[in-house]
Amino acid sequence: MAFKTPGGQEPPILLFSGMIDRTKIEKLVNSYIAGKDIFPVDVKITRDNRITVLVDTPAGITLEQCAELNRFIEKNLSRNEEDYDLQVSSPGIGHPFTVKEQYVKNTGKMIEVVNLKGEKQRGILKKVTESGFELECVPKKKSKSVPEAAEIKIISFNFDEVKSAKEYFVFR
Repeated sequence: MAFKTPGGQEPPILLFSGMIDRTKIEKLVNSYIAGKDIFPVDVKITRDNRITVLVDTPAGITLEQCAELNRFIEKNLSRNEEDYDLQVSSPGIGHPFTVKEQYVKNTGKMIEVVNLKGEKQRGILKKVTESGFELECVPKKKSKSVPEAAEIKIISFNFDEVKSAKEYFVFR
């Protein structure tokens, strides 16, 4: 499985002389996670070979799972061929969703969506399909006389209409 955005696009690959091949890292990650409840989120490699691998699980990835994947990648790379810095972690709070599995994981949670026009919507992520998702939005109350149920609206999004989406937290 190649890493793709929910809209189906492949992220840009930037290759520089002496840089570790992103495809090689992706293959190692996919080889390790095969048959496990882990899904790939992203692989980033900088010019100076700083490799960042983001992975997650539906229940949230553990430190031990990240450490095991880190050891697996380390075992399959050679520092004699190329020096590198490797970090394996979860996407973290506030990281935009980049794969469909992140939407599925966050079903039932409050998220913020920015469409391609830059318009923001906040609501409860309800239903995730192969091509998009539904967001249950509750606008701010304008009048006490309007029943709350009448204010709820469902907005459907295709993944290719979304500039960014991430979990939304309200700190009180």
